[in-house]
Amino acid sequence: MIEQTTGHDVAIISADTDSHGLSMRDPATGRVYIAVAATPHPMRQRSTLAHELAHVIFEDWEGHDRDGERPMQEIRADAFARHLLAPSSGVQQTTERAAGDPSGHLSDVVQRYLVSPAIAAIVLADCGLISAETKTDLMGLTTYQVAARNGWLDQYRSLQDASNRQRAPQSLLRRATAAYSEGLIGLPIIAALRGLPLATVQAEFDDLGITPQPADPTAFELDELPAVEVDLTGLAGDEPDR
Repeated sequence: MIEQTTGHDVAIISADTDSHGLSMRDPATGRVYIAVAATPHPMRQRSTLAHELAHVIFEDWEGHDRDGERPMQEIRADAFARHLLAPSSGVQQTTERAAGDPSGHLSDVVQRYLVSPAIAAIVLADCGLISAETKTDLMGLTTYQVAARNGWLDQYRSLQDASNRQRAPQSLLRRATAAYSEGLIGLPIIAALRGLPLATVQAEFDDLGITPQPADPTAFELDELPAVEVDLTGLAGDEPDR
């Protein structure tokens, strides 16, 4: 969604467990890149994406060191992510349509907005729908527990599968596929970009009819070829022996 809406490049990469995401801007081109870690925690990944998007929007390109204190830019990015992913107006409508206890409301919000129980509990409390004590209790739950107790564990596992896979930026894959179709690059490059076995990508492309086209030498006019100057002075010398 971020790629389609903003045009920024987004990648899901393999990273250390302590690494969640980063955003950067090429000073020469102004192009923005966002990368988040592949993880079996899909709600965390979505929060990280929204958090990094906040840094891009507010142009938080410089690091901020406040002697161990969490910088204001990080706190602001957290708040932005929470309001973007689970807007209060939507959460209120969701709970109005659903009957149940606070844990049921929590499940509805987590499942509908794909946010962590912690974020859902904070928003529910901000809307005055649960008490501060209940918020603290619900924030201790994991998404796995919420999904298992409320009958949507299979959906959660499918989300885990998607969030735990590496993915290159869509624009890069689009250009790479076009280059392959024109015979400019080989399929192993696309397989490497997607983090998939070559045989898997080959089978997909065969099924879709995506094949490299051989270069057509007649596509070039003679006058379009670059001029070539050949220096023959190095060949001058004595007559060869006969």
